[in-house]
Amino acid sequence: MRALKNPFRVRGRQLPAPLSPGSPVVEARGLRVRLGQRPVLDSIELAAYAGEVLALVGPNGAGKSTLLAALAADLPAESGEIRIDGRPVTDWSAPELALRRAVLPQSAALSFPFPVEDVVRMGRAPWAGTERADEDDPAVAAAMAATEVTEFAGRPFSALSGGERARVALARVLAQRAPLLLLDEPTAALDLRHQELVLRICRDRAAAGDAVVVVLHDLGLAAAYADRAAVLHDGRIAVAGQPAEVFTGELLGEVYRQPVEVFPHPRTGVPLVVPTRGT
Repeated sequence: MRALKNPFRVRGRQLPAPLSPGSPVVEARGLRVRLGQRPVLDSIELAAYAGEVLALVGPNGAGKSTLLAALAADLPAESGEIRIDGRPVTDWSAPELALRRAVLPQSAALSFPFPVEDVVRMGRAPWAGTERADEDDPAVAAAMAATEVTEFAGRPFSALSGGERARVALARVLAQRAPLLLLDEPTAALDLRHQELVLRICRDRAAAGDAVVVVLHDLGLAAAYADRAAVLHDGRIAVAGQPAEVFTGELLGEVYRQPVEVFPHPRTGVPLVVPTRGT
């Protein structure tokens, strides 16, 4: 009897299968990470699920970016395990990982003056040679439109402002169309309008079934847009849950070593976090 062809395997690469809503897309189990001689993460238990935005928050040095890099399989674990799409990351080849997760680092730098459209198109490289390669043009166009960079498609990336570069870098990640988005401080260089734009994009991707893990410093944005937040403190997760439940003045004051007040927005009820200041 002739074996049926696996529709998700192409030239040695197994393509991602559709995600079930609420299924774990990336998981950290007993994760411990050391950088040099310094332990940075310890005893991390965390999962991000299809259809949700998970925010990683906490003070500088808490381990947020390290955790994101570990979830992306860009940093090795000293102990514990990272699983993506139900399998240990060590079981996936680099090309297969690139089909499953897209990573936005804190800064985007290129050595050559590539046009913006070419930079965004780099996100489609993992799909070369697959049946989804014919999605390249619409994927690039949609990503550029979503991030509002279409108007300078032909400009050199090196000629852009910091905020424009950040949006182009996000467009590259969106064009990749991976089911897991790992974004490290995507709003850091952006003005108010584009901060809101980026978080709306995160919500749109979650609504479409993807899992989005985003490092944020702005607790207001995390409270407004994240389904869940993990608060990191000294390399551990102090608490994880819905922002309305875990963003308390007592906890945040202890973690950030800054007294804060937390109160509901008068119209939406979303938690607002305000530093306590003298009168």
